[in-house]
Amino acid sequence: MRAYVFPGQGAQFVGMAEGLRELGTIALERLAEADEILGFALSEIMTTGSEEDLRQTRVTQPAIYVHSVVRAMAEGAGFQPAAVAGHSLGEFSALAAVGALDFAAGLRLVGARAEAMQAAGEAKPGTMAAIIGLEDSVVEAVCAETTGIVVPANYNSPGQLVISGEEAAVATAMEACRAAGASHTIALVVGGAFHSPLMASAQAELRSAIEATSLRMPRAPIYQNYDARPHTDVDAIRGNLVKQLTGPVRWNETICRMAGEGVTSFVEVGGKGNILRGLIRKIDRTLATEQLG
Repeated sequence: MRAYVFPGQGAQFVGMAEGLRELGTIALERLAEADEILGFALSEIMTTGSEEDLRQTRVTQPAIYVHSVVRAMAEGAGFQPAAVAGHSLGEFSALAAVGALDFAAGLRLVGARAEAMQAAGEAKPGTMAAIIGLEDSVVEAVCAETTGIVVPANYNSPGQLVISGEEAAVATAMEACRAAGASHTIALVVGGAFHSPLMASAQAELRSAIEATSLRMPRAPIYQNYDARPHTDVDAIRGNLVKQLTGPVRWNETICRMAGEGVTSFVEVGGKGNILRGLIRKIDRTLATEQLG
């Protein structure tokens, strides 16, 4: 069985629209549509924008969504996943790719999500850090024992867990993780404490946007971040999209469950093309990985 996976924030790269234009009319039309929907020249930023331009949350998330969804759309009848999954933002790309969301409706949701998350990050500044080389339980205990808000945010692969929260609390937790034997603690350049309680105001805004958006049953099950389980029920999908904004991304568990339920090959769609493939190889080297985009 082959599954398709869609990357989240961090998969952006300079000149990411150039390859899309080579796909022809389908890409050109979607890029123009994105500019109109968002009210700014996303296509120009995706073509000539700098790394700093692309790093703004309000730009990053729509850019990755457009890049991934257009790449999947260009496959036409060749896009036949047995299942899909997306890392954080990538859930929206995955849902559009399997027909649960129209391209435009999904982009509006992603735009609203990005604006809300950027505003939340400015109102309640926070940060994230990758902890390498510790058991999840050790990092969880450090977070629980640290004064202030700091929580596990991305369970990416065995020995790689991203934490998120208030800047001082994250710094303290990083120090404690180093003392506990972490091989690396890496501060991430992000616009806020994603997947933490500091995103509560963004979550409220996203809930309203999702409730107002029409969703259809996806053509293939989507394994969602919040519970690492497959879903086709629209109400369950809606609820999990909202919950994942302040809850952790259970990527390691998701891939293990997909493999346990028969998936043997994973295709990463869009973005740099090595982020999710790299994590999957760390989770289970017997799984085949490919790149589309």
